[in-house]
Amino acid sequence: MPEDIGSTVPRRQLGRLLRQYRNEAGVTLDAAAEALEYSRQKIWRLECGMGSVRILDVKAMCELYGVSPEMTDAMRGLAAETKSKGWWHAYGDAVPSWFELYVGLESAAAHLRRYDESLVPGILQTRDYALGLYRPGSRLNAEERERAVDLRLQRQALLKRRLPQPPRLDAVLSEAVLRRMVVSREVMGGQLNHLLDVSELPNVSVRVAPLAAGPHPGAVAGSFVILDFPATNNGRTLPEPSVVYSESLTGALYLDKPDELRAYEDTWKGLVDLTLGEAESKDMIKRLIGEMRHD
Repeated sequence: MPEDIGSTVPRRQLGRLLRQYRNEAGVTLDAAAEALEYSRQKIWRLECGMGSVRILDVKAMCELYGVSPEMTDAMRGLAAETKSKGWWHAYGDAVPSWFELYVGLESAAAHLRRYDESLVPGILQTRDYALGLYRPGSRLNAEERERAVDLRLQRQALLKRRLPQPPRLDAVLSEAVLRRMVVSREVMGGQLNHLLDVSELPNVSVRVAPLAAGPHPGAVAGSFVILDFPATNNGRTLPEPSVVYSESLTGALYLDKPDELRAYEDTWKGLVDLTLGEAESKDMIKRLIGEMRHD
């Protein structure tokens, strides 16, 4: 698994450094593109950490920006690491390109804080629940649906991995998520029992935002994940900047500007203030399981 975390974090580190040195050199995107005979889009993609990077490109950009030989060597090393592929690449078209980056970030994170207002998140879903989300008429055929669900279940392994240390997951679910019926009472009961089981892991917390609490910051923000990353090189290198991830039907937002992060951090704090404690949340889940059995 450590190799599989692979390319995502090095890509982001390298992209951030390329943008930093370009700005310090006073070179605009357009000027860099003209000088290097690249498209503006190519430089933008490299700076956003989207895709592997050729060592020759890094060398050329570092020369243009006047980066020191020592730093250039370090950045060339990062470029070599960006060619690593994670395990999720094997799932092909079952992983939309905009989601692929998230899977890599999720694998590399030290701490995941997520709020979900409509559905149980993929990392906590059972197979039956996940399959039940694909209705007849879905854009995916039966084989593609199975691959997409297999990917979802494979992602869950990171919560129990041995090395590197598994991430801390703090999940807040709207009570509506627990009450929304998917497929049948049997499937939903199995899903709720699974939430109880996963919440017993030492690195996992599942809490409920009750409907009785009324409107709250998450109701405006919608479902989102805040990802925090570990320090690297045995603590000698600063962690990657945190990222907020929020997806829609056809794409996703990756937010990492300080003001954006601050807004979601504040939203998270407001949410946590309104959620039930872990023990109370488990009691509510157990009560809902009981209701399903007796209705």
